Amino acid sequence: MISLRYDLLKKPLELKKTHDFCPSGKPRLTVVFIHGIASSSAAFAKTLSYLEGTVPLRDVRYVTYDLLGSGESYKSDKLDYGYSDQLGALEKSLDNLKLSTPLVLVGHSMGAMIAARYAYDHKKVVRKLILCSLPVYTEKDLDNPAFEVAMAGFREAVGIKNRAVLKEKAFNQSLNKIVKNRKNYKRLVGLTTPAILIHGDLDRFIAAHNIPKLVKSNPKYLSDIKVPGGHSMSREKYIKVKEILEKTLNENS
Repeated sequence: MISLRYDLLKKPLELKKTHDFCPSGKPRLTVVFIHGIASSSAAFAKTLSYLEGTVPLRDVRYVTYDLLGSGESYKSDKLDYGYSDQLGALEKSLDNLKLSTPLVLVGHSMGAMIAARYAYDHKKVVRKLILCSLPVYTEKDLDNPAFEVAMAGFREAVGIKNRAVLKEKAFNQSLNKIVKNRKNYKRLVGLTTPAILIHGDLDRFIAAHNIPKLVKSNPKYLSDIKVPGGHSMSREKYIKVKEILEKTLNENS
């Protein structure tokens, strides 16, 4: 049976690439950014402006995409908007980059989940993960009635910015099939790609109390950096991204 993402347009779906730039024109490292739910690649505009103006990172190629159902990417009520659709489109999009450099994935919020799952499924493809504001929900959390209260608070926060998105299939399916996926935590424990988790000390959406336990369960590959602030892709977070990328470049020298 042909996968849905292939059958809709008679060809594999791709994500819309919205940015692709290397300041020096001679990349030694490629960094792909994956945005969160109810968002788009525009969420990384300030991050990119900062990183691309950093002299030590001038040999980095920066790429952003809009996920399916977001920004300029393909939208359809026939899509599932779960891991299968998003990862299939991401894989095709990354293949089209024809990379000759190591690859780092930077994900924010749900995008961090997608980045981690991609690395889990493609263990030899991704050199490093930088997971910003990664929701770390255990199965116990998902079964706790308080979790749905927290999700209602999250939906309310999203609705303040864009009430219409709350009715979109892409938002609701992504929330149920990716953010609330019961296998997320186990896959994080099983990661064999180095991953740095960056989170704000005031982030109320990610169950940050689980992060120390998660890192302890997989200390070889997982580490954590706490910064001031909440859930957004803040300056404090992208300064840490810069430091990690500089170190990664030096490792490749």
